[in-house]
Amino acid sequence: MDLYFFFKVLWWLLLGVLLMGLAIMVGMDMGVGALLRFVGRTDTERRVALNTIAPHWDGNQVWFILGGGAIFAAFPLIYATAFSGLYIVMLLLLWTMIMRPLGFEYRSKLSSPTWRNVWDWVLVVSGTVPMVIYGAAIGNMLVGVPFHFNWDLTSYYTGSFLSLLNPFAVLCGVLSLSMSIYMGGAMLMGRTEPGPLQQRAKGAATVGVVLALALFTIGGIWISRIPGYQLVHSPAPGLAQTPLQQTVQLADGAWLDNFHGCSILWLVPALGYIGMVLGLFAIRAGRSTLAWWLGALAWIGIIGTAGVSLFPFLMPSSSDPSQSLTVWNSVSSRGTLMWMTGWAAVFVPIILAYTSWGFYVMRGKVKAEHVKSNPHAY
Repeated sequence: MDLYFFFKVLWWLLLGVLLMGLAIMVGMDMGVGALLRFVGRTDTERRVALNTIAPHWDGNQVWFILGGGAIFAAFPLIYATAFSGLYIVMLLLLWTMIMRPLGFEYRSKLSSPTWRNVWDWVLVVSGTVPMVIYGAAIGNMLVGVPFHFNWDLTSYYTGSFLSLLNPFAVLCGVLSLSMSIYMGGAMLMGRTEPGPLQQRAKGAATVGVVLALALFTIGGIWISRIPGYQLVHSPAPGLAQTPLQQTVQLADGAWLDNFHGCSILWLVPALGYIGMVLGLFAIRAGRSTLAWWLGALAWIGIIGTAGVSLFPFLMPSSSDPSQSLTVWNSVSSRGTLMWMTGWAAVFVPIILAYTSWGFYVMRGKVKAEHVKSNPHAY
């Protein structure tokens, strides 16, 4: 096997792992934020909810940095095209991510109910919007993004902000938010004492996973009926791979070609269903830790399904399908991928280790008495 080919596929897989880590870890925190005003009926309950993720939320933001950094270094053409064409979406995401830490840090600095209510809603919005954008972004990759290239690979985005809110992308955005609410609810169940807050979190998690099951099913049926992309011709191996020298065609149901070509890949969406169905039973049984891990399994199946459907495409073009960006024509040089693999082999295990250690050290229930008496609590 050609070593460069191996590194291309490896970094496609690693990018998927980073996106899964982002969905699982950041999505859990976002879910708690999105639920804040709905599961917390009093100021104390809302403070308890915030302090369940207090030791972890800022560390989990590392997954955002890792995901963006991986795209920048491993797939620079994707990074340049997406960030220049979708800058309004990126700014919206940026501003919500800026307001989020402000909400955590400033909410409880004053005792005024008005002050705290404003920051509560800031946390709700900053927990909801990023997860909707995350899911909608994946949905738009499956529908196609309106961009094309000039002869010198200058990209031109020909759509609008509203065009990104097409029905399928909205469905994917709500699916992402539903999974986030499920994970956030499971986290709250595990970290809070028995009582009204825990029961509301249980109800929210139940609604989240049921809605996610329904939307994942609808999305799968939808995908089987919309035009997908097929790579018909590209430069021979060993030649420069660019989006200007390939032929791509659209065909109904083409996003299922990889599944039809390799039946074992059907196990990937099956993981999503197994995680969500068993997660529902775990939630109803009050097994919050098991429900959380099953939610992580469901995220792996959901994102994995999108990745398998798209491969080898990363950012299809709806303006000119033959200029779509793939794993082959948007990747960095062999040397860059080799260096990145070496650094990833060192630092990804470190990140996983300190994250696991942090959750182990900060395990246990968050009690209302502790929140009230601790001046360092949110």
